[in-house]
Amino acid sequence: MTDYDKIDFSPIQALTEGEVITHSPVRDIRLASGKVLALITLDNGRDHNRPNTLGPATLTELGATLDALKARAAAGEIQAVAVTGKQYILAAGADLSDISKVGSKDNARLIAQLGHHVLGKLGDLGVPSFAFVNGLALGGGLEIALNSTYRTVDASAAAIALPEVFLGIIPGWGGAYLLPNLIGIENALEVVISNPLKQNRMLKPQQAFDYGIVDAIFPAANYLESSLAWADGVLADKVKVDRKNEPGKIERLTKWPIAVKMARGMLESKIGTVPRSPYVALDLLDKAKSGTKADGFAREDEALADLVVGDQFAASMYAFDLVQKRAKRPVGAPDKELAKKVTKVGIIGAGLMASQFALLFVRRLQVPVLITDLDQARVDKGVAYIHEEIGKLEAKGRLDADAANRLRALITGTTDKSLYADCDFVIEAVFEEVGVKQAVFGEIEQFIAEDAILATNTSSLSVEEIGAKLAHPERLVGFHFFNPVAVMPLIEIVKTPQTSDAALSTAFVVARTLGKNAVLTADAPGFVVNRLLAKVMGEAARAVYEGTSLLTVEKAFAPLGLPMTPFQLIDLVGWKVAAHVQDTMAHAFPERFYASENFHQLAELAEVVEKDKGGRVTGWTKAAAAVLKGAVGSSPSSEAEILRRVQDGLAQEIRIMLDEGVVPEVEDIDLCLILGAGWPFIDGGASPYLDREGSSERVFGDTFHHPVIRGIGG
Repeated sequence: MTDYDKIDFSPIQALTEGEVITHSPVRDIRLASGKVLALITLDNGRDHNRPNTLGPATLTELGATLDALKARAAAGEIQAVAVTGKQYILAAGADLSDISKVGSKDNARLIAQLGHHVLGKLGDLGVPSFAFVNGLALGGGLEIALNSTYRTVDASAAAIALPEVFLGIIPGWGGAYLLPNLIGIENALEVVISNPLKQNRMLKPQQAFDYGIVDAIFPAANYLESSLAWADGVLADKVKVDRKNEPGKIERLTKWPIAVKMARGMLESKIGTVPRSPYVALDLLDKAKSGTKADGFAREDEALADLVVGDQFAASMYAFDLVQKRAKRPVGAPDKELAKKVTKVGIIGAGLMASQFALLFVRRLQVPVLITDLDQARVDKGVAYIHEEIGKLEAKGRLDADAANRLRALITGTTDKSLYADCDFVIEAVFEEVGVKQAVFGEIEQFIAEDAILATNTSSLSVEEIGAKLAHPERLVGFHFFNPVAVMPLIEIVKTPQTSDAALSTAFVVARTLGKNAVLTADAPGFVVNRLLAKVMGEAARAVYEGTSLLTVEKAFAPLGLPMTPFQLIDLVGWKVAAHVQDTMAHAFPERFYASENFHQLAELAEVVEKDKGGRVTGWTKAAAAVLKGAVGSSPSSEAEILRRVQDGLAQEIRIMLDEGVVPEVEDIDLCLILGAGWPFIDGGASPYLDREGSSERVFGDTFHHPVIRGIGG
């Protein structure tokens, strides 16, 4: 058992330099019963754009505050303590801004221990403690609540979560022990592991209440008053707290080990075994079924210290910084004042992709959206699909009836191209062939205003070539979405030598309004994401045609930590699409990209690979094996050889893309891979991983980053 009172925390005081301190002022509130509750209001003195965070100085001050309150409780001056936050925010967790200054594993352990030492005081005040979760509560913010005796939540709170696994660490200030013992193992697995791995999904207040994380939920209008009255009732034993999901003896003996075993199998099938933090979190949750709180806290201390000094956390923090900062201030975006106001959107095409565009545009921009196609039957099918999707959103309660009807009314479909006349922004979603795209834009340009913007969703064709026959090629911009359109957060905005600043600015403003992150790229084959995915898929195909077994190829890519194996990815994007992209890239760069005619024959098959229930590729179908027979060689490569080829190939391609000015900096390539291809945070995108693996040095005798992004070790 760790005696936190005897630990010397002075070695981490250096980390307080530059810390935005969240103060913990106290005011006494006399409740209706006459009892006195001391209310701590966490506040860093900034507005809601700078959430309360918990750095060493903040924790030290909070610890002193709690010590003083414990003394007052012992003297009979107060009968309860509560913690809440400034408007909209309880706390957004640990202050990770200067985590690189930690310096050693010993210091990392001290940070874990300081959090346990201070937050643990909430359960040892001699009087009940309450957490009034009045807003955002992430990581350490939620752990303040978990360490308290009772919890209420504001029904309008923005989000509640333990997102640490998303960042390559674990809930290390009590969450991994306290949460499963409060809400049961299955719910805890969802909150601690599953949600962070689902693009960092967070809980709404009602979900937190349903799980049993909080004991009561109150409307925002009189949240504090309601919480104080509820606390008074609890103190008087007039309010009974129902810990409905608290695990009993049977759950600990039977359900707990089964749930952990199933979760381990799910992790192995979904993310492989490269990411460390989900498995460390799983082990902590497993061990939380027995033993004391002190044991659980000690395990968290060691686990957090180990992960904080590792490569995966360093890469995750780099990736997090890209997504939180760089993505919100796109490099190369012109002044938004130059953007054309978009009051009507036109979409050329009415197929699935076009219909997904229409749904997104109408929901986000709330302006009329026009779709067209070759015949009315296709148009009607597209409109019907959009109406159906709006109906699904209404059924789920995400739209009320009035909003749903308003959106339906904004969608129109026609074969009459003259109705594009008042569209400000027109995007095509037609067949991926230059001639087809040139033809539809040529037809539309006759009707639209001179300052209307045209956008192409091409994934790998030359945007300049698509616009070559336009009277005003300066109005054309690449606007490349990723599938599924509603979910994937990236749009590659492609600038040709002719593209005007007005067109470019409009594209960036539209992307932001759509809720997407935009990255500017030059008009180069495959742009960023598809160029590098084509390298990955091409090396996988090359190995197969050399004679390597399918499963050996799949295993070879595991150390990359990608969300899918190469052939899972090809099966998802479609074999015909993959064959087309490979041809495009091999045509552009024949010396660096691989393509095979036989691949097109595979693409004609209904099914190419067989999969198990978890979606893992298990082999070729009989039809695919027959197509491959005679086309594959007899010189198989080992897993190590394949991995090295793909690592070095990626390092070479990224270096060339930077030299060619496809994007301004390597950070933009990593951002594209993270947002557009689900490249894992634990790699930091591609470049930090390639630096650490030695590929950068092997290929061009240097590294992408100086210093290399890696853990502090020691």
